[in-house]
Amino acid sequence: MYLGLDLGTSGLKGAVVAPDQTILAEATAPLSVARHHSGWSEQDPADWIAACETVLTALGAKIDLKGIEAIGLSGQMHGATLLDASDNVLRPSILWNDTRSAKEAAELDADPRFRAITGNIVFPGFTAPKLVWCARHEPELFGKVAKVLLPKDYLRLWLTGEHVAEMSDAAGTSWLDTGARDWSDDLLAATGLTRAQMPRLVEGSEVSGGLRGDLASRFGIRAGIPVAGGGGDNAASAVGVGVVKAGQAFVSLGTSGVLFAASDTYQPDAASAVHSFCHALPDTWHQMGVILSAADALNWFAANLGEDAAALSGSLGALQAPGKALFLPYLGGERTPHNDAAIRASFLHLDHATGRAAMVRAVLEGVTHAVRDSYDALTGTGTRIESLIAVGGGSRSDYWLKAIATSLGLPISVPVAGDFGGAFGAARLAMMAASGAGAEIATAPRIAKTIEPDTTLASAFAEAHARYSAAYSALKGLT
Repeated sequence: MYLGLDLGTSGLKGAVVAPDQTILAEATAPLSVARHHSGWSEQDPADWIAACETVLTALGAKIDLKGIEAIGLSGQMHGATLLDASDNVLRPSILWNDTRSAKEAAELDADPRFRAITGNIVFPGFTAPKLVWCARHEPELFGKVAKVLLPKDYLRLWLTGEHVAEMSDAAGTSWLDTGARDWSDDLLAATGLTRAQMPRLVEGSEVSGGLRGDLASRFGIRAGIPVAGGGGDNAASAVGVGVVKAGQAFVSLGTSGVLFAASDTYQPDAASAVHSFCHALPDTWHQMGVILSAADALNWFAANLGEDAAALSGSLGALQAPGKALFLPYLGGERTPHNDAAIRASFLHLDHATGRAAMVRAVLEGVTHAVRDSYDALTGTGTRIESLIAVGGGSRSDYWLKAIATSLGLPISVPVAGDFGGAFGAARLAMMAASGAGAEIATAPRIAKTIEPDTTLASAFAEAHARYSAAYSALKGLT
């Protein structure tokens, strides 16, 4: 058996997976976020440990954990967890959605070395600008920093006693030479740090250390079993859903939206706001287009109507050509391709004939156009997308998937019901680390159905996307 642990923002999930990759047991523990000031988002790393203890205890009550052969880790990316020379936590971890370091991020991004070496814009949520903020605002604390760990890697330290990160998560720090898969001494120096303050790097499918004996005894697990490198949350999820080779991709319609494509080459385009990161597997990279409001846009609209979101989308019937009404889904700004934190959502071209159904369609179409923006950004770098799997709550809407398939000109596969997320992907990486297996075991899930594009509506969606793009250009700066 193999254990996958996924440290999310709202909770920690554990999944025990059999050698045939069926899930034998699952458990979760909630986490909360502290927001002491506007734009701040923090968690106490001690809460991560407590959540992991809760999950391991719950799993142990369901299944004999002595059969666990290896452990894999998945987790929220970009968080800055600062330790002193004795591995004491110096302050609460600054999370991925913390924006206090926007000024510092802009300053680093103005240094051309960062985009050239990392292949990415320096976003405020990334790790490096957070350390610059600490140096400016908490200099005494900054002077004590002996190690900087990402969230899941602090969990790894507790499990193994080792300071280790893996490539997919490290790529989101703004310190990694993403093509070379190594820390950049130049970028570290630009933020007042050295390689000695960074964890050792491994691939996600490699062994990062062994389980500590005291923890093994406490939870009924064998001491010394391998703990795999694991992956950042999206990379681990990609392993879980079988997106591990060039041409494979998934679209996630969760609170936010992600178009994730695997690649066997490194082909960055930072200016497009595409994320170009290492994958959790050796010699593999991935690109992501990220939209900040996907299913969240429909949920927002439904809440204002006092309606159920699924019921609204389910009432639309067969796919129609986009109407005159436009919705720009920028409720909290947008990332790909605009990197625009100030833009906000808009309804345009409403008239007396615009009814509820037309507005629901406009919301779904607006997110569809945003996904098309990410698709154009990714394929513009040379990344090819030959197959596409849909995940996330929004994937339950056939209308929505039909619209996206038509806009992209690609069929979309929908897996059978099941959990193929970060914990499952982490368990697969654990299996690889323990057995020496590779990407061949990260198979795609069974497919329940395939949504084909409606070729008769392709030109109508293309025209609507052009109007959508023009609307953004017209509204940019009008905040």
